[in-house]
Amino acid sequence: MPSAAASSERGWLAPAIAVVAAVTGLRLVALAFNRTDLFVDEAQYWFWGQNFDFGYYSKPPLIGWLLRAVTDLAGSDAPFWVRMPGAVLHGVTALILAALAARLADARVALWTAAIYVTLPFVALGSLLISTDTVMAPFYAGALLFFVRAGQGGRAGDAFAAGICAGAAFMAKYAAVYLIPGAVLAVLVAPALRPGWRNALLMALGFGLVIAPNVAWNLTHDLTTVEHTMDNVGWVRTGANVRPGAMAEFLASQFIVFGPLTMAAFLWGLVRARTAALRALAVFAVPPLAVVLVQSLLGKAYANWAVATYFAGTVLAVWVMGARWRWMALAVNLLVAVALPVLTVLAPWPEVKGQTLLHRYLGRTAMSEQILALARAEGLPVLSDNRDVLADLFYTGRDSGVPIYAARPDGRPEHYYAQNFALPAGFSGKLLLIATAPVDCGTGPVPPAGVLNGTGTWAGKGLTPYVIEAECLDAAD
Repeated sequence: MPSAAASSERGWLAPAIAVVAAVTGLRLVALAFNRTDLFVDEAQYWFWGQNFDFGYYSKPPLIGWLLRAVTDLAGSDAPFWVRMPGAVLHGVTALILAALAARLADARVALWTAAIYVTLPFVALGSLLISTDTVMAPFYAGALLFFVRAGQGGRAGDAFAAGICAGAAFMAKYAAVYLIPGAVLAVLVAPALRPGWRNALLMALGFGLVIAPNVAWNLTHDLTTVEHTMDNVGWVRTGANVRPGAMAEFLASQFIVFGPLTMAAFLWGLVRARTAALRALAVFAVPPLAVVLVQSLLGKAYANWAVATYFAGTVLAVWVMGARWRWMALAVNLLVAVALPVLTVLAPWPEVKGQTLLHRYLGRTAMSEQILALARAEGLPVLSDNRDVLADLFYTGRDSGVPIYAARPDGRPEHYYAQNFALPAGFSGKLLLIATAPVDCGTGPVPPAGVLNGTGTWAGKGLTPYVIEAECLDAAD
């Protein structure tokens, strides 16, 4: 296996930085003109940052901490600043993976790794919408790089840094746990990467120190995020429903997530992984994809659930590509990388069958502003059991002075707002209830308090305001 020879690392860094900086800069310019609203998850992550904790309902805490830091430093909670870290973090990830490629392969593979990664479809999307995948990315890549450095050089500092990076990745998204089976398999297929027992313990120590606050938080909060993860897995609670078609659909979606030619190269690389370095990349990449493939067979699986595959997977794919293949993959990726930000700038155009293409990302702010205006006019707090409504109300209404409550949960809370911002027990007085079904307090239907004009994601959803007494909630139940 190649060592960290200077000859393999020279010549890639400056052009890689230039490519990544150019792509990232253009993305930030487009983001400044982005006309979409924060998606429900983005608004939720921002809100987490306003309520510092070592864990949250559905995810570990790093994304909330990051967004709080960025928006505080910027002095603004505008959508641009909430989303801005995405493009920057993926740019950093591209350079870290290039450094990994330089150590394992050569300068040419390193430069191409940076160029291919920064233009991948999931990276293009992750540079427009902030997500836990994006926050995990540079730390996951850093764990891979320092693991290889520790194996090649045996330095304790690299081993400890690998553990710290792995822990930070875990604090962004629990999918970082795939690094553990990847590392175990890597030392089996690539003996030159064995870090030794001392360094393995240092990796474990660094990892444990970073994740300890979140582990403690879960243990003192009824294993909230573990319970949510079990809900997502689904078949663990309700039993398996074997669906080969769903698994085939998930696999097909990966050609969109990773790019068709890049995915084909990755699969070819798994077959052609005959050197120790290629095998190491393969075994780091395979566990996430294999686990989620099984999940897609037995239950539901979203297209982004196997993103952890494509950090080591990018280096593997680029390494086995020929020159022409790389250029074609880059060209295909660029089509998506350009089209996505252009669509956000042109929104609400274009329309498909009478509906704007990006309808899921439009109409949220407008709906919240209508609800908040009505609440101020009535002098009432707002109540809803709809997570999407609540997420944007807390974001859009951050300076409105309007109290916002989630409906009290019946049993285990179904989302963060019901867990932490439910209507207090014993609350009395009137409320502005936002619902999609008629309300009856026991004396007949309550008349609507107005009309909400739903556009974008809310078009045709029937969101309606009702003024009710708090006691009505008990009657409705």
